[in-house]
Amino acid sequence: MAQHPRETIGLKIREIRRARGLSQQAFADELGFDRTYIGSLERGERNLTLDTVVALAERLGVDVLELLVPPSR
Repeated sequence: MAQHPRETIGLKIREIRRARGLSQQAFADELGFDRTYIGSLERGERNLTLDTVVALAERLGVDVLELLVPPSR
């Protein structure tokens, strides 16, 4: 069964964070978010608007479509 898009985005965010070698706190600080918000994103608990996904991609410095492609395993 395919992942829910929220889960895919969350896993991609976690993958990007880990690839940068950052804790959730350091990552959140870098992006200007609260650590609990980053954690809820990574767990796929947030129902993001398209505007939020675009803004998040911009802050991450990635193409918005990259957040919608399941991470490599």
